[in-house]
Amino acid sequence: MIRDALLLQLGYNATLVTIGATFLGVAAGVTGTFLFLRKRALVSDAISHATLPGVGLAFMLMVALGGDGRSLPGLLLGSAISAGIGLLCVSWLTRRTRLAEDAAIGAVLSVFFGFGIVLLTIIQTMSAGRAAGLEGFLLGSTAGMLRNDALVIAVGGALTLALVVLLRRPMGLVAFDAEFAAASGVNVQRIDLAIMGLAMAVTVVGLKIVGLILIVAMLIIPPVTARFWTDRTDHMALISGLCGGLSAWVGAALSATAPALPTGPVIVLASFALFAVSLFFAPNRGVMAAVLRQLRFQRRVHMRQGLLALAQSQPIYERFTLKLLRRAGLAHADGVATTAGRARAAKALRDEKRWELVRADQAFESAAALYDGLREIETVLTQDQIAEIDQRIGGPKGALV
Repeated sequence: MIRDALLLQLGYNATLVTIGATFLGVAAGVTGTFLFLRKRALVSDAISHATLPGVGLAFMLMVALGGDGRSLPGLLLGSAISAGIGLLCVSWLTRRTRLAEDAAIGAVLSVFFGFGIVLLTIIQTMSAGRAAGLEGFLLGSTAGMLRNDALVIAVGGALTLALVVLLRRPMGLVAFDAEFAAASGVNVQRIDLAIMGLAMAVTVVGLKIVGLILIVAMLIIPPVTARFWTDRTDHMALISGLCGGLSAWVGAALSATAPALPTGPVIVLASFALFAVSLFFAPNRGVMAAVLRQLRFQRRVHMRQGLLALAQSQPIYERFTLKLLRRAGLAHADGVATTAGRARAAKALRDEKRWELVRADQAFESAAALYDGLREIETVLTQDQIAEIDQRIGGPKGALV
């Protein structure tokens, strides 16, 4: 059954929900990249919590006008207006008061969310509110979602993604270096508002699927995951979108196979699984890569110290050092250097003397700054420079270069 869900074979509505969630995941991942790079992750949390009063007020207004109050477009419109007001409150508090941005976010988040909970409590006392299902906006729920609701989410996610693609260049420039963007004629404040607006659009569209509590995870986890794999903004946005889309696809499909499971948490767990894989196995920034780099560094240190010990006829007490030398064919089991080992050891000792002279000579100041005890001097100086140093040191030349 899980295979059928992943291959979109569980029916029209389930297929539409999965596709809509995927569009939403891609849009959230790409938009979240610019939020993450601009260090605005907490703003997305404030936006998501600020949507709750809008949902409650929109429901009450639609009921007062004679409707059943459960129209998704109406609820999303109300949440968008409420989120916009919350965003403006954060901006006003940050610019016009002495409150730091995190304090303003905390104030807006708590007040709006508390007001929303009060409204939901009042709605539960209404005859039309008992079966409203508004609690699904907290954690997300696709059970019983109508075709039109799924279409609204799919179209909203696709439109948001299109806007992100359209504005990706100025947003990337502002996210990478706001001062350079301003010097280049980009209106940084307007682009920041655009980033916040797109985050708000993702939040509003994703309320029914992921819920307002967990939508921030869709905006932040994919870009954090992508950051492990690349240093380029465009590549990061692409990888983040792919991670967001994949986690939403898998999460929505799994939720469709077990309707009792809330959709939002399943999508977030799928996103976290991708994050965990990246954390441990990313080739440059992952934990395993860091461990391997440390092991390689330790081997280089032991090898260097072992060669210097051989060059000065000193005993090698460290077993690991002797093991490395033996594997490289540079020493015998008793710690005596082989023919190749004597040549390498002489070269290592010669290089130490060369580096000593380089570090003491102001003419080689830039090269001396690169000394770390392990770097080959041939990667820093030319052959002519090395020959000049050898003349100053004295002794055999050329053969050990």
